Amino acid sequence: MSLWRYSLRLSKRILCNHSTAQILKTEPKNIHRWVAPTMRVLARRRKELGPEPEKPRSSHLEWNYDVEINCFCKRLGEKFDVGILKTAFVQREWANLQEFKTEETGEESSQPIPNNFELAHEGFKLIYNTIKEVYSKSYPQDIVNAVCNYLTTDEMLANIAKHLGVNDLIISAEFPPETKTTADTFKAIVAALSKSVDESRVKLFINDFVICQMVDKDISDVWTPEKPYDYLLNILQGQGVQEVEPRLCNKSAVNTILANYQVGLYNGKDKSCLGLGWGENIQIAKDMAALDALQRIYKSNVRK
Repeated sequence: MSLWRYSLRLSKRILCNHSTAQILKTEPKNIHRWVAPTMRVLARRRKELGPEPEKPRSSHLEWNYDVEINCFCKRLGEKFDVGILKTAFVQREWANLQEFKTEETGEESSQPIPNNFELAHEGFKLIYNTIKEVYSKSYPQDIVNAVCNYLTTDEMLANIAKHLGVNDLIISAEFPPETKTTADTFKAIVAALSKSVDESRVKLFINDFVICQMVDKDISDVWTPEKPYDYLLNILQGQGVQEVEPRLCNKSAVNTILANYQVGLYNGKDKSCLGLGWGENIQIAKDMAALDALQRIYKSNVRK
């Protein structure tokens, strides 16, 4: 019995040694000794040169501008006049530069290259007036102006255009295009749409891509009056509330750096609470209560 166990252990050792030998036996990779040093030198040189400059997609061999314009229309789901849409992507600086180069080469003067300068102005008016029309139904003029100014900044419009894939289609003298260039292109696209479809489609386009940026935005994020309490009094007088009674509701840690006051504003006639506010002193708490009252009047969130 012991002899049989000894032979079994010996056979296991032989098999293990044989499998280990097969694992350790590897084929040569046939990599020359000069490859690793060369790769290190190339990597060092690449690091010294820094990152490669960003290249436009139009520099690729498979670039087809007409196909890209068609895909852009399909992505937006709108029926553009292709000629007007192409003009919306042409910047005035680039058009002027091309005309100047033509004059320098002595070629015959041709018609000026159309650009999006006028379309951008028309598009801005369309966007501004549409936003104003939507918000004027529910808010006073100063809030409407604040929302319009917030939504029509170059940063906001350029961000919208960037996510629509506009940057690769812009024909301009610089790359990547500047924020104002991208914003002007988006305005021109809106104007091109107005010349291609009816007015209702343009308003729907502005609502879907511009006004929707106000989702989850509070009034205080885009508009804050300099004197909230005085502003609230003027609003309430227009609604028939002649008297507002501020009350000190709570206070804590008065003699410390963590002092906290709670002020409530109440209707002097029916004693209903108009707003509550907290602050490190009574005046700040009063202003915060006025902002809270304004938010309650306008349902806190800007119209979606």
